[in-house]
Amino acid sequence: MITLVTLAQPMATAAPIPVLQAPPTGSDALAKYRDLAAQAEKLNEDLLSAQDDLNKKQGELDKATNDVNAAKDQAAKAAESEKKYQVEVDKFAGASFTSGVQLNKLSALLAGTSTQDFLDRSSALEVIATGKNAAMGNLTGAFQQANDATNKAADAAKRAQDARDAAAKLTEDIKAKQKSLNDQIDQLEAANKNLSASDKAAQRDRGATPPANIKAPTAAAQTALNMALSKLGAAYKYGAAGPTVFDCSGLMLWAYGQAGITLPRTSREQSTFGAAVPRDQLQPGDLVFYYSPVSHVGMYIGNGQMVHAPDTGDVVKISPLQSQYAGARRPTA
Repeated sequence: MITLVTLAQPMATAAPIPVLQAPPTGSDALAKYRDLAAQAEKLNEDLLSAQDDLNKKQGELDKATNDVNAAKDQAAKAAESEKKYQVEVDKFAGASFTSGVQLNKLSALLAGTSTQDFLDRSSALEVIATGKNAAMGNLTGAFQQANDATNKAADAAKRAQDARDAAAKLTEDIKAKQKSLNDQIDQLEAANKNLSASDKAAQRDRGATPPANIKAPTAAAQTALNMALSKLGAAYKYGAAGPTVFDCSGLMLWAYGQAGITLPRTSREQSTFGAAVPRDQLQPGDLVFYYSPVSHVGMYIGNGQMVHAPDTGDVVKISPLQSQYAGARRPTA
């Protein structure tokens, strides 16, 4: 009897899901400071988002203003054409026909005695009729162009006014957000005085040592990752996007910019850019987001870690993925 022996195939194993950890707290004073800093970071992101909206509205206003000017030019040219073609139409209508002069001329054309004379005179009449029809067509077209241009100008003027009103509202909104951020920074500066030397040393710590030879899935992600890691120890500054100081989204913007990929300015907008990535499929170079609504972002480097610019008083560092995790995206060109 022959016994068949089969070899068991190894079971495929899924990639482990990166573990989320609570952010380090340190002393009570440092925990309070970081809580205030997180609130300030959200205000900073709100401010940046409002500034982006203002820039977009300014772009809409500029386009609408250009459209108004172009439409006015078209209307003026169409009005000139209308006058020109009206003169041509008047040659075939009005006094000449009413007085019978034109009819007398036409009668003379038809007064020939031979068939050939009649045909020649008929052809002449057709030329006159064609000229009249062409003049009327040109006049109608010019009138329509003038009307269309006037409507375009009115529409563009409304869009310009709407954009102007929205920009004014956003400007006031930005002033209010800037004041809120400044007030929060004042609280942070006061809280900073309560930090011990060890608390401040913890802030300046660059975190874990990055794994050796991190391999990202694409050349762009590899470049962005290398650039972000090259800024370990760089100071955090609200509204900064490099090349020496950064806020959280500014670091991502700068790093991917070196790879030729332009990210949106804020973490909230970055959280909708590129392709969504499940946590069990994270790869180095992916952007990882925190809080709801999103107000913080880092870059995954593998092994459950990220590089990020945490908050004011801190530096660009490597930290574990944190418990306020909200999702991840993979930037693409």
